[in-house]
Amino acid sequence: MIDKINAVFNFFIDLGGPAIMLVVITLLSLLVGVSISKSIEGGLRMAVALTGMSAVISLLTSAFGPALEAFVESTGIALSVTDLGWAPLAVITWGSVYTLYFALISFVVNFIMIITKQTNTLNVDLFNIWNYSVIGLLLMYYSNDNLLLASLFIAVLYALMLINADLMKPTINELLDYDEKNITTTAHPSLLITPFVMVINKLIDVVLPFIDKFDFNAEVLNKKIGFWGSKFAIGAYLGVFIGLLGQQSTAEILTLAFTGGVALELFGLVGGWFGPAIEPLSSGITNIMSKRFKGRKLLIGIDWPILATRAELWAVANILAPILLVIAIFLPGNAVLPLGGIILTVLAPALLIVTRAKVLRMTIIGIILIPLFLWGATFIAEFVTETSIAMNNFPAGLPENALISSVDSDPIEKMLAILIGQAATTLNWLSILYAVVAFAGYLLLFFWYFKQMKKQNSVIAQAAKKDKTA
Repeated sequence: MIDKINAVFNFFIDLGGPAIMLVVITLLSLLVGVSISKSIEGGLRMAVALTGMSAVISLLTSAFGPALEAFVESTGIALSVTDLGWAPLAVITWGSVYTLYFALISFVVNFIMIITKQTNTLNVDLFNIWNYSVIGLLLMYYSNDNLLLASLFIAVLYALMLINADLMKPTINELLDYDEKNITTTAHPSLLITPFVMVINKLIDVVLPFIDKFDFNAEVLNKKIGFWGSKFAIGAYLGVFIGLLGQQSTAEILTLAFTGGVALELFGLVGGWFGPAIEPLSSGITNIMSKRFKGRKLLIGIDWPILATRAELWAVANILAPILLVIAIFLPGNAVLPLGGIILTVLAPALLIVTRAKVLRMTIIGIILIPLFLWGATFIAEFVTETSIAMNNFPAGLPENALISSVDSDPIEKMLAILIGQAATTLNWLSILYAVVAFAGYLLLFFWYFKQMKKQNSVIAQAAKKDKTA
């Protein structure tokens, strides 16, 4: 009997991530009351999105792999890790059944916090649960599959994200000109970097109190940049840059430029397929929650692109892209050459919220925080590579001994996951002490940030009252 069950299970796993998600997303959607048609549509969209993202990754690595290898051999610079942005992490996590387990934990945490009135945010952005899943999987990787520890860590991080979604709402209203009746906020995990942004912002208040006098209009800057700041153009710049580093021929450099432009544009296009794929399941869960809390005003947490209408976000992302490349080459301890994560949309929204759209402050803070993202990508490279190989998702075009990674969100949380996982494995008292101190410091910093945001929200509320009486 057990052998038959194992045979069925192994057959299911051997189908591969896209096929597994087709079945799982479809069944879960049916369980929460979604129609058969919409349930199958969601599962099929997810399978196609995962397959499409794998194809784009292979396109990029097949073209850039030889040039990157030649660059490392000719210069000796140890940028031997290929950054593929958020895509490989999403492919890994959505191909793992643990992602649905972490999604269940997140749903329970959200439900409990709403009942106990610890948050007013109902997070409906179920797709981005993969950001937490990769942190949980990372902790399990370093702790010999300690699922309990990973579950507790994810539960704490998710709770902090929901609290942060509440805290940011007044600033979002101010930035996007929402009225008091608006219930939209963002609960994206990348915004957990905001406490660290706040620390540097407060230091700027002390060291450079005059800086805001020199701020400039981001919308005008974006108009001047135009096409030359688009994904097409930035991908082409990357191709030329990599081709020159790898001492490629003129024809090869041009091919890399065109491929880079295609890949970066396709990352955005195919990435847009994941949201609609998870939407039927998300809607089913939202309907259940809405009925349970009927009559209470809840904030609806969605993805960060609600902030994308602010020109400052894109201006700073474009400014930071070339700076990221330069820092990557000279940063001690970094082994990642940024490609897929070259446009730092994992950082720009947090900069926008904390500084309240001050471009110079956003740029300075972004430059200071860039090393965290590069180190984070370096530290998780072994995990990303080995997991991709185990799931048969390692990109074509790269040498067998190559490492891949992602310059992506939550570098601090990923470092904490590694630290906690290693402490749980070694049980060395010094490692445990480091992990406890680091996690306690992380929580204390968030508590300090909580108080600072409360003060900022009071200032915004007072300004709104003055506007009404004026």
